[in-house]
Amino acid sequence: MTGAASTAGQATGFDAATPRAALGYSVYRRFVDGIWHVEGSLPLAPGQSVDDAFERLDPLFLETGTTHERSGDTLSFQKEGQAAQDKMAVFDRGTLRVEHGTTGLVLRYRLASRALLFCFLAPLLFLAFAQATIVLGKFEKASTEAKGKKPEVKKPPVVLNPIDKALGAPEPDPPKKKSKKDEDDKKPSPTTGYVFAGIFAALYAVGRVLEDRRIRRLFRKRLLGT
Repeated sequence: MTGAASTAGQATGFDAATPRAALGYSVYRRFVDGIWHVEGSLPLAPGQSVDDAFERLDPLFLETGTTHERSGDTLSFQKEGQAAQDKMAVFDRGTLRVEHGTTGLVLRYRLASRALLFCFLAPLLFLAFAQATIVLGKFEKASTEAKGKKPEVKKPPVVLNPIDKALGAPEPDPPKKKSKKDEDDKKPSPTTGYVFAGIFAALYAVGRVLEDRRIRRLFRKRLLGT
């Protein structure tokens, strides 16, 4: 059985223990998985035990829609239909673990947020809509040019009724020709897509930074009372 596993490992050329594999996983965690995950660590107060740390954090996981489970030095939670007043409402699930650090016990956390993922993907979606609008506009223009420009039909001048003319009514204005601006306004525009893409990109950039700092402050306040 061991020989078969070694053969399979040689065939795939992948070994999770090699620095190369570890580097690839680190890049994935930072640039791909990190899109909607927030990670961090906080040192516990000197003399603070694992039980004391989780007791201080426990009120955060007693909110409506939150289920949590603790096993030794690890706590995992999941949220569904969380209320807006929940201080951790933006996160859907996560894991908190107390480990031994170089100077003492350290709380390490890893939290997932579908809201952050949506704000990251929304700009890509709106940019796709904008590009589709541009392609559609080019297609319609090419189709119109292929058919040829329709000859302009001149409308007969509007004749004023003799009675109205006798009463001194003003002559009706001649029909106006459609300007190029009016024609351009009717064409599909990608501007709306670009605007919404920019809005959601800004929301993601700001939210990603703020949520990282906010959850860190929340855990520190619970653990250290500061």
